Amino acid sequence: MPQTFPQNKGSVLDIVNLTMNFGGLRAIDAVNLHVKQWEIVALIGPNGAGKTTIFNCITGLYKPTAGDIFIQPPGRKRKRVTGMKIHKITKRGMARTFQNIRIFSNMTALENVMIGRHCRTKAGVWEAVLKNKRTRKEEKDIVSQSYNILAKVGLTQAVNELAKNLPYGAQRRLEIARAMATEPFLLLLDEPAAGMNPYETKELDELILRIREEERISILMIEHDMKLVMSVSDRIYVMDYGEKIAEGSPSEIRENHVVIKAYLGEEFDA
Repeated sequence: MPQTFPQNKGSVLDIVNLTMNFGGLRAIDAVNLHVKQWEIVALIGPNGAGKTTIFNCITGLYKPTAGDIFIQPPGRKRKRVTGMKIHKITKRGMARTFQNIRIFSNMTALENVMIGRHCRTKAGVWEAVLKNKRTRKEEKDIVSQSYNILAKVGLTQAVNELAKNLPYGAQRRLEIARAMATEPFLLLLDEPAAGMNPYETKELDELILRIREEERISILMIEHDMKLVMSVSDRIYVMDYGEKIAEGSPSEIRENHVVIKAYLGEEFDA
């Protein structure tokens, strides 16, 4: 269990009665959840429980059928972002990774992270074409910032390596680095440990804690690896058939008989 940050901090994300229908199918049914500043929160449940659908609503891939999504970056006003376009949500400080890795395979690790910086650039089209002094400085800053982010996730040796040539675990970390390049206050990780071996998962465990502790970024993650979930999470939400069936600390979830029956079972006790 990680050292918990002071919990007198306010919420950076509030989801209120979120509902998502696909035709006659209700994928999410009036779900409420929140993430506080500096928290690591896990969203768990069986396949098809609605977890990724919630992520897609938060990040603008889906427009919810009903309900609201509010964000409040530290030191800023609370804003409703329900149904907002993806690029606008990213610019407001939320970034995500995907269950299936979405990196640019034929670009270097450094170039992948530089793309993540795009939403924070100030140069306009003509400035980019004319390459004035300010634009050249900004480009140098982007390279430097991107290199520093790669260092934070342990990928300095791969800076000029094509992304497709990186080991699987390194590709996962590269995707996280690209998300961090957008300067998020909230990072959403969709099954970051999927396909990883035990050594890679341990590295990921340490990276998630380091991101929160050093970068002061709140984290909401979907994950099936219960060892990882119990190790890094401050709080856990449990989904089943589109509904939230439980929430609490790792110890509370571990002992919740409704959760065990619905999802965890004997594997959780192992």
